[in-house]
Amino acid sequence: MSDTARWVAIYRAMESERPDALFRDPYARRLAGERGAQIVESMPKGKAWAWPMIVRTAVMDELILRAVDRDGTDTVLNLAAGLDTRPYCMRLPPTLRWVEVDFPDFIGWKRDQLTDAQPVCALEHVGLDLMNLAGRQLLFAELAAMSRKLLVVSEGLLIYLTREQVGGLARDLAANPPFDRWLIDIATQRLLKMMEKTWGRAAAAGNAPFRFAPAEGTRFFEDHGWTEEEFRSTWDEAQRLNRADVPFAWLWRLLGRFSSAERREAARRMAGIALLRQRQPGATSQVRKRHENDSPV
Repeated sequence: MSDTARWVAIYRAMESERPDALFRDPYARRLAGERGAQIVESMPKGKAWAWPMIVRTAVMDELILRAVDRDGTDTVLNLAAGLDTRPYCMRLPPTLRWVEVDFPDFIGWKRDQLTDAQPVCALEHVGLDLMNLAGRQLLFAELAAMSRKLLVVSEGLLIYLTREQVGGLARDLAANPPFDRWLIDIATQRLLKMMEKTWGRAAAAGNAPFRFAPAEGTRFFEDHGWTEEEFRSTWDEAQRLNRADVPFAWLWRLLGRFSSAERREAARRMAGIALLRQRQPGATSQVRKRHENDSPV
């Protein structure tokens, strides 16, 4: 996962260095290092396809800020935080509790690299393999006991997990009522095949092949305690943010006007950022009864 984190950090560095940057991450290039730059250079059209990652980060920034400023979120739990530096860069209240979770050695290395950086909120680091069932359940229970309203963020995580692993994680999160919202990114199988041509080799080299792209989209989560509250299409958001840096983007927009409503919706749903909310109280316990014999993932 460290390689995937490094190449995404290069994309954040590229955006940060633009005069019209959507966000600024002064630590991205340092954390990505030479390895991150080499990965992007080795990928076919590696730089040209930075825009989906940049859009994803910018949109998630907006939704995180909205959750904190408008909805009263007092804790953010960032799963598989990677080289994310939002607690150092975003306009966050000092009272906000931000908890980063990632592999112990990786999160320790990241802390060492940022010893001169000052977080803007109450930042905590947790070294944990999220596939450690007992460890994550204990962590989630501890955070739930100390939070009033918690937002879970899993940027760039689920795509590397199996359906069973995502389902198990979803149920463990939903077992804690203060975890009322979950911010994810999600893609379709069609997009995964396209991504394989550009990013597949780098992902495989980092032992992180692409996996999760449910045919039913966010409806997958309904059996695991969550339902879609909002969906932001990556393509639509790229146009809104002026980051649709795709050859012949004008042609795709033109063709879209003559497509059926069904085709337009399918295209809009190829990739996006989704905000999930917990289902009604009691739904999670019923889900758990149906899945009580599932494998522990």
